[in-house]
Amino acid sequence: MTRSRPLERLATGLSLLALTVATAACGGDASPGGSSGETKTVRIGYNADFNSSSLVAIANDRKLWAKHGLRAEVNKFTNGPLQVQAIGAGDLDVASLGPGALWLPASGKGKIIAVNSLGEADRLIAQPGITSVAGLKGKKVGVPEGTSGDMILQLALQKAGMTPGDIQKVAMDPNTIVSAFSSGQIDAAGIWYPLVGIIKKSKPDAVELAKNSDFYPDHSFPCAFIASNELVADDPATVRAIQRVFQEANDYRLEHLDESLGVVSEFIGVPEEQLASEAKTVKLLSSADLVQNTKDGKVEDWLNGLQKLFVQLGRLKAPTPVSEFYAGDLYVEAAG
Repeated sequence: MTRSRPLERLATGLSLLALTVATAACGGDASPGGSSGETKTVRIGYNADFNSSSLVAIANDRKLWAKHGLRAEVNKFTNGPLQVQAIGAGDLDVASLGPGALWLPASGKGKIIAVNSLGEADRLIAQPGITSVAGLKGKKVGVPEGTSGDMILQLALQKAGMTPGDIQKVAMDPNTIVSAFSSGQIDAAGIWYPLVGIIKKSKPDAVELAKNSDFYPDHSFPCAFIASNELVADDPATVRAIQRVFQEANDYRLEHLDESLGVVSEFIGVPEEQLASEAKTVKLLSSADLVQNTKDGKVEDWLNGLQKLFVQLGRLKAPTPVSEFYAGDLYVEAAG
């Protein structure tokens, strides 16, 4: 059963965001990881887009939480860093992050428990008439700091031989960027689909200056779920149960994409055609592939590549051994 209630979440130094929370409560007789028989409640965060919310929506729809001995309280946020703040405050157990926020678990603020997808949704967009990154010199560029929008902006500037000092970088939450770009208050934005698609409805001539694929193969962009350090350390059985839910939902999403779009549309209240457009910007992998990629070190390579970028961008002082912030051993065990 799904019900909605308001939830107040932490403020960033820039804004106080009111977050709407949809709570799905599911019970079952199975026990997490085969532990004591009681149903375990877990608090799961997501953003209202296809990539971030789809596994949660599918798990709700297919009653996968109960199947694996869990009761899920699912909480809607506007970006990954806010979810990590909620984990730090003890208000959330699991967060959904895009690649631009994965410096947070690498810096000790949680552990990755599952790769969700490889992201290709990030864009640096500009107002009509601005045709190159160099054309942003001195211009106002909106970006949600610490997100993949921030990351794509930094990569584009770096590739153009520029620095953030060459532009007027304006920190904004994602929804504010949509309205600010549409009204011409900012000249450019580091943002992602589906918000890019919303912007293009009012600004169809918006120019895409950079996208994820411009930086491949030097950089891959995994999106992931992280859990609190305490949950991973103290209750690995529950972590494995959550991972089994994500693995089963992931394979359903891959094999039944059309049906999944309908499930997600109902869950987050976004039209299917908009979600279908966003889904084209996400590379989906089977759980078996993710297990193999964990075993053969490919996931480690993805995360190390991101860490090098985060060091260059000043997010990290030095890379962290991936084994310290990716619970890949539990992910493999969960797959059985």
